[in-house]
Amino acid sequence: MLTAVTTLGVTAQAPQDYKETKEYLTLRDSMYHAFNDADSARFFTAVKNLQNYLMEQGDLHAYYTQRCNEIVFQLNRQHVFEAYMLATKLSRELTEQKLDKEMYMAINMMGHIYSYCGDKENAKRCFWEVIRRMEQEGYKESEPPIYMNLVNIVMGENPQEALRLIDQAIAIARESSPERVFDIEARRTLAYYMLDDMPRFLDGYNAYKKGVEKGLSSVHGRKLEVYYLAHLGQIDEAVALAAESGDDPYETQAELYSMAGRWKEAYEVQKLGVAETDSIYGMLLSSSMQGIQDELKSYEAERQRDRLKFYAVLTGAFLLLMLVVALVYIVYTRRRHLREMSEAYQRVVESEKMKTEFIQNVSHEVRTPLNIISGFAQVMAHPDNDLSHEERKHIADTMMHNVDRITIMVNEVLEISRGDSISSSVEMGPVNCNKALQRMIGELHKMVSFSDERLRFDTQLEDDFTITSNETLLQRVIIPLLDNSLKHIPFNGLVVMRAYSTDKNLVVTVEDNGPGIPKEEAERIFERFVKLDAFKEGLGLGLTFSRTMARRLGGDVRLDLTYESQGARFEATIPIEKTTNTTI
Repeated sequence: MLTAVTTLGVTAQAPQDYKETKEYLTLRDSMYHAFNDADSARFFTAVKNLQNYLMEQGDLHAYYTQRCNEIVFQLNRQHVFEAYMLATKLSRELTEQKLDKEMYMAINMMGHIYSYCGDKENAKRCFWEVIRRMEQEGYKESEPPIYMNLVNIVMGENPQEALRLIDQAIAIARESSPERVFDIEARRTLAYYMLDDMPRFLDGYNAYKKGVEKGLSSVHGRKLEVYYLAHLGQIDEAVALAAESGDDPYETQAELYSMAGRWKEAYEVQKLGVAETDSIYGMLLSSSMQGIQDELKSYEAERQRDRLKFYAVLTGAFLLLMLVVALVYIVYTRRRHLREMSEAYQRVVESEKMKTEFIQNVSHEVRTPLNIISGFAQVMAHPDNDLSHEERKHIADTMMHNVDRITIMVNEVLEISRGDSISSSVEMGPVNCNKALQRMIGELHKMVSFSDERLRFDTQLEDDFTITSNETLLQRVIIPLLDNSLKHIPFNGLVVMRAYSTDKNLVVTVEDNGPGIPKEEAERIFERFVKLDAFKEGLGLGLTFSRTMARRLGGDVRLDLTYESQGARFEATIPIEKTTNTTI
């Protein structure tokens, strides 16, 4: 749980005399008490009253600090969508008023939102930008907490990098805010334990105890005591103390049990942690989707079809999440013996990681088009707008394009799931290859807007060249390859589809002059949810789906590693099975 923000730097914008007045102290204490009690009915009234007072005093820095407290309060309530909207509004307002000195506040809040949602990379990017701006604006004394935010993100994956960040935070704190040094040193002692550096852990623990005797305290004190008990071999006592902590007790307990070789207890605790995490993700997803639904209410009647697609996305995500939970549950129930508990424990950890990445990927890819639809809908619904017919048509086209994007993503997920479960039996019939490939280009035009100059079709097949196959499945092989290449070529790039035949196969190649694909990634790109460029649209299922459909037809799709020109070339081979010289 995040605490209320008291200050995010030093300001000289307004006199500080008012901070000693009874009126200010009453308003401030009322806000803090409501915040700490998580009482939304009192908090929002109290924080608005405090904001109005600060605005009257002309203290913009303190005013925007209270705006940050609104965002933190929403995060603590697990209302991520509302927190995101408030952070976006804060960023836009600071930009419009040209308050560059305070912009780091909005960036810091976005970092907390990303971190809360598990998006570590974007969280780190935001916190580093906050540090850069603090150094630029002279807010040196407020940098150590931001460094500690980074430490919390990287500790699990790179403890050495975390130690380096802690050293930086301590150096800054000793110079500008020495009262923070003791707490940061306690965090460093925890890092020594994670690195299994017991001599330095014990030195740090002893230093911590001496500081406590002098009246100092640290938020990491309880966890230090837990690890010290574990070091002494008192695992049960350490687990009991960890249970009293609000900082992910299940993860700490599972870690203690696994280090002691008590796999059964580790397994049971990890199950509780996974169940709690599932509940949190469900609440986050529900909160986000509910917020979007509220944004769409004012024009729900006009956009009924968009609303139905939204529910389809929600239903698909929920069903897939239930599938993952069911699979994990099956794994759990089959583990009976103590020797197998270690393997089951590792499966739970890996499954949780994959599920988290999947939810983040779907959430990110769906949120972008939904935000675009929401924004344009608000523009069209605004009573004061004066849009021309061309502007309205452009907005409608953009909204429908993003609706199509959501539909394509949902269909990809459902189709790849259905492709795994249905029978391999395929209804075959005559397919005129040239005509079928031309129709595929037309279908692609409907889904993705692109100029004809960006896609060229070259064929060495006779006009009446016909094979026995399934045109629907053939379309599902070729269109994802074309779509993938069109996404990755530059503005003036070119995609070339070529078709020819061998004695046994129809061969269709798709070449592009994009950035290319490293040879070592030639097979990984066909795995589900793999995207070499995280900024491109889609869920990373297109190539997986193309290969799956090709293999259902008895063929295959591969990356041509012999291609030496700029870009990449994919090759799809489909068995001819039976040829005829008659046209369709």
